[in-house]
Amino acid sequence: MPIFRRKAARRTLLAALGTAAVASQWPSAEASTAGAAGLDAPAKKDLAMRLVSSAENSSLDWEAQYAYIEDIGDGRGYTGGIIGFCSGTSDMLALVELYTKRAPGNALARYLPALRAVNGTASHKGLAPGFPAAWRKAAKTSAFRTAQRDERDRGYFDPAVARAKKDGVRTLGQFIYYDAMVMHGPGTDPVSFGGIRARARRHAATPTDGGSETTYLNAFLDARVWAMKQEAAHSDVSRVETAQRVFLRKGNLDLDTPLRWKVYGDSYEIG
Repeated sequence: MPIFRRKAARRTLLAALGTAAVASQWPSAEASTAGAAGLDAPAKKDLAMRLVSSAENSSLDWEAQYAYIEDIGDGRGYTGGIIGFCSGTSDMLALVELYTKRAPGNALARYLPALRAVNGTASHKGLAPGFPAAWRKAAKTSAFRTAQRDERDRGYFDPAVARAKKDGVRTLGQFIYYDAMVMHGPGTDPVSFGGIRARARRHAATPTDGGSETTYLNAFLDARVWAMKQEAAHSDVSRVETAQRVFLRKGNLDLDTPLRWKVYGDSYEIG
């Protein structure tokens, strides 16, 4: 499987500060527009997970990915779980810490010192060879699956949707933000989510600032494509150009089904 089929996500800021510190710079879900329908509606959220999974796992079955773990050779150590938590970028560490807080003595708890030591590197020291098997064992438990969903929401989904609502974009735009945050991390450097958003705003105003929603989202996608092309692992930009851009060109700002798209040459459909 080519590297770009799994996220190369999580920028240096995320590794340095940890997901909790970075996520705190974005508005909370509670701070978003009260009562506004959007990607956080259960059916839309499931749709978002399936769309991301088509790019991350070449499958619409995102719930089959809890046990996934491998080193994809992107310099971020092990990548695992439903959004590709990485041992080298602090979010895998945050996940295992959360899981251990809730379920002490779990199969992954003994690896916490090693996860802290390898954070920010591609190293497997203290993790290999047993960590992948322990991850797959943990994935059989409801506590670990719940922890994956909760850490995904806290670090990526909730901040992305809240920021998108503040910027005045509807469900498609909220998904565009979320997918960008999953791949690039929620940092502020030029190739992280904050930098991508800043670049887009230099070319178009958000709807909240009086701009056209479609014009702004096109500018955001342009900025994201630029960011993706700065790293070899992101060189295929089809998850933008033959998926999100397709929905945008059709004017599907509410991300309504049916949806048809392609990622890395593979075709998908949700009726």
